[in-house]
Amino acid sequence: MDLVIFDLDGTLIDSKLDLAHSVNATRAWLGLDPLDNELVYSYVGNGAPVLIRRALGPEFSEEEVAKALEYFLEYYREHMLDSTTLYPGVQECLDRLHGEGVLLAVLTNKPVRFSSAILEGLGVRDRFFRVYGGNSFEHKKPHPVGVAKLLEESGVSRERALLVGDSAVDVRTARNAGIRCCGVTYGFQPETFADDPPDYLVDRPAELAELVIQERRGVRS
Repeated sequence: MDLVIFDLDGTLIDSKLDLAHSVNATRAWLGLDPLDNELVYSYVGNGAPVLIRRALGPEFSEEEVAKALEYFLEYYREHMLDSTTLYPGVQECLDRLHGEGVLLAVLTNKPVRFSSAILEGLGVRDRFFRVYGGNSFEHKKPHPVGVAKLLEESGVSRERALLVGDSAVDVRTARNAGIRCCGVTYGFQPETFADDPPDYLVDRPAELAELVIQERRGVRS
């Protein structure tokens, strides 16, 4: 494995609370009652437009959802680092992989400017040779366009690349791109792996680093 592509929310960062607060601030702006945080967490993974559509429900028009999305993005921009942190062990995992010469990238459905700003704020942006978001390409995950671009830019073959994520969206992205996938059990939606199982499953970032390094050294079959 010469290239490891990470999802962001639920994989590298625990951003649940800031996302839930931003969603409920948007609902309050519309005069709506707040949603339970756990329900908001289940809506995350397909990008901000889908998140807001799910948080408002089918009774809202596309125009209303678009206005709510603008408010959400502005609010989130001001509050995206209030409570968001790296998951325990992520810093050490990134440092170890980087030290081994593994190319690291981020492919998320979160807007790219927010993604880069969060990684910068948490002190790990320099570990990634590319950060792509949901608005970096014409299509979001699970479309394979982002993975294809990263493979092209890195010069790494599909056989030597791994996508790491916390949900079935990431597994489907990897499958569509023809690369392997590692799921993390500590993220937002590990239950979605039941129908879309990844090639590997880890409970801690340290296990991921060990898996990649063993593969590179030919220890694993």
